[in-house]
Amino acid sequence: MSRYRLNSLYLSMLCASAALNGSGQPIPAASNNHTLHYDKPARYFEEAVMVGNGKLGGLIYSGIETDSISLNDITLWTGEPDTAPLNPEAYKEIPGIRKLLDEGRFSEAETAQKKIQGHYSENYQPLGRLYIDHLSHREKDAASYRRTLDIAEAEAQSSFRINNGSFTTTCLASAPDSVIAIRLQTTAPGGLDEAIRISSQLPHSIECAPDGTMTMKGYAAWHSLPNYVKKDFKYDPARGTRFCTRLRIIAPDSKVKTENDSLVTISGGSEALILLTNETSFNGFDKNPATEGRDCEEISLRNLNNASSKTFQEIRSAHKEDYSRFFDRVKIDLGTTDEATATLPTDIQLRQYLDNGTFNPDLEELYYQFARYLLISSSRTEGVPANLQGVWNESILPPWSSNYTTNINLQENYWGAETGNLPEMHMSMLSFVRNLPASGTQTAKAYYGVNRGWCLGHNSDIWAITNPVGLNDGDPSWANWNMGGAWAATHIWEHYAFSRDRKFLEEYYPVLKGAALFCIDWLIDDNGELITSPGTSPENRYITPDGKAVGTAKGNTSDLAMIRECLIDTKLAATELKIDLPLCKEIDATLEKLRSYHTGTNGNLMEWAEDFKEEDPHHRHQSHLFGLYPGHHLSLNTTPEEAAAAARTLEIKGDNTTGWSAGWRVNLYARLNDGKNAYHMLRKLLSYVSPDKYSGPDARRGGGTYPNLFDAHSPFQIDGNFGGGAGMTEMLMQSSLDEITLLPSLPEEWGKGSISGIVARGGFTVDMSWADRKVTSLSITANVDGSTTVRFNDTSVPLTMKRGETVKIL
Repeated sequence: MSRYRLNSLYLSMLCASAALNGSGQPIPAASNNHTLHYDKPARYFEEAVMVGNGKLGGLIYSGIETDSISLNDITLWTGEPDTAPLNPEAYKEIPGIRKLLDEGRFSEAETAQKKIQGHYSENYQPLGRLYIDHLSHREKDAASYRRTLDIAEAEAQSSFRINNGSFTTTCLASAPDSVIAIRLQTTAPGGLDEAIRISSQLPHSIECAPDGTMTMKGYAAWHSLPNYVKKDFKYDPARGTRFCTRLRIIAPDSKVKTENDSLVTISGGSEALILLTNETSFNGFDKNPATEGRDCEEISLRNLNNASSKTFQEIRSAHKEDYSRFFDRVKIDLGTTDEATATLPTDIQLRQYLDNGTFNPDLEELYYQFARYLLISSSRTEGVPANLQGVWNESILPPWSSNYTTNINLQENYWGAETGNLPEMHMSMLSFVRNLPASGTQTAKAYYGVNRGWCLGHNSDIWAITNPVGLNDGDPSWANWNMGGAWAATHIWEHYAFSRDRKFLEEYYPVLKGAALFCIDWLIDDNGELITSPGTSPENRYITPDGKAVGTAKGNTSDLAMIRECLIDTKLAATELKIDLPLCKEIDATLEKLRSYHTGTNGNLMEWAEDFKEEDPHHRHQSHLFGLYPGHHLSLNTTPEEAAAAARTLEIKGDNTTGWSAGWRVNLYARLNDGKNAYHMLRKLLSYVSPDKYSGPDARRGGGTYPNLFDAHSPFQIDGNFGGGAGMTEMLMQSSLDEITLLPSLPEEWGKGSISGIVARGGFTVDMSWADRKVTSLSITANVDGSTTVRFNDTSVPLTMKRGETVKIL
């Protein structure tokens, strides 16, 4: 097992998609709030169901004549370790840009910002595609088709009647055995009649051994550009990340025959097991994968041989035991969906949910747990967090490179990790953040002239790049943003706040401190206040006095909000560790002079230092509300004026936005104790969106949710799934190191329900039920020694507990 794999969780997804099992008997329906189910095969990416073990991913189409599974490995990227800054003296442009901003020459400052840009991030790559051709099947002959994904079991399944029998496919992705396992079963008189083939969009070769073992070897480009720049892949057999995919067919009662170098057939018999594994030569962000890489051929062979010594039931049993220890920690009940609705296919339920205003708590519960399922499935590799598409990508030039976009998207992937009781998954991101200072210190010096600390730009990749991207031609509104380090580093204190793991904090404190030092030194004095200059408010633009739309400005609210949060967290960490007293004093002095929040003429929280008119008042980003969520320094109780201005900002922005943005707004409204609007945004997030390539008369576009419950940005970005799930927890529980507040933003629709296993800051697990907007049962378990105050039903209960102790309050 790779040392880049965290723990032993082996996830997968149960695509329980069959009406009949291999014996011709009905497949029991799984509980509705844990199962995605459909009555037809997937034609599009956004209809297929997904399995993953945190490293390998598979997207399953479950066709009748041909089943295909698109394959991914989370470590398969273009590129090599990050190189030296493209322009080591870019920082010399900063004084001139500041002067232009001081003089109100905003458009000129915008143009000048492009001189402070480096190379783009690399592209996440698809591994390949596995095809299972069912040679004796004809779609017109199939009946009783059903495919499902049971996220409680992490297993996918499809089944139908055909040729006077039944045919069932079961698929899972095992972390313990490092394989995707596919079982084929039939009761048809002629038995199995299958052809197995595999392919890749990357340079590759395929060999088939006489025993039915396939080996595919290939490599990724050593450099590429994003899809929005141009198609430019640089391939060299001596450079780039290698991969080795191995597939073995085990079918003792069938005839397995190698037809040619890329095709194996199975004939006769009632059951076959296909095992697939893959390894890459990726050996860390700072190791050349071609010359210092892991031996992917040896590792993949070892994994395949180990798995081949086991039966499907043994692989399945180990998989379920591993997966369940994560997934089963949290249970949620928001009510009961009527049977007529609950038995409808998931895509139909999704359509009706918003169109008909259908009350469907089972769908909401499914969506909540689906976010947890996706995180377990895509985030178990050290230093390689879930990317913009988790682990599931079919495009060699994916949207936005399927990279780590750090002005919201990477962070949103992990908002629900701690509260959703999946801290192990958070470590994939945190270990990635730990890698960033290696290049981030160079970026701080070369591009910004800052000699203390490190910073991070708008994009990163598996090689942990940190520079501002754009190649001197990117739009500064996104390309020149440099607060990624300040934002990402706050996750360090967040993890500690939940875990109280002092050893972790000691190890990661230098990373948090480095982000804070950059923030302090990047600030400049502006008439007695500290501000940033130049800066941007992610991807948004304002209208200059001469009528032009630009993004470059000084004193942007989002910059200062992220800096404030980073500095507060750093001081809390230093105080907890009883170190760095001089730095704590420096932080206090900085915070005292940091420019405060201001309210605009419309009652909104101002996004820029001046009350500029926005190019798009409904813009999807709301970065200047960072202090409210995911930050903590704005709240209804401590800063009521700023909280009211934040609420007004959301009112102006409206509710028509992208998927991930809707997920963010669920959390923002929850922090404002506005359950009505938080729930409204959740329903908007669950708006049905058609597959991108579907062009029928009933096509739906925009932000929302695809038929397979993937988030629609659109196109697919997984962050909306994670943000929406986190927001649901935030509606039911909020916490600080000192207190836990229950049902702060409960909507009327969730009048009666329960949730158990969610985690509060301070290290406490909460189990509760409620009815008529009141908590009716409540137990608190301490994960560490500590104290807190629990607030519920207009009362407060102080607690001091020992690790492992459970207190039943109600």
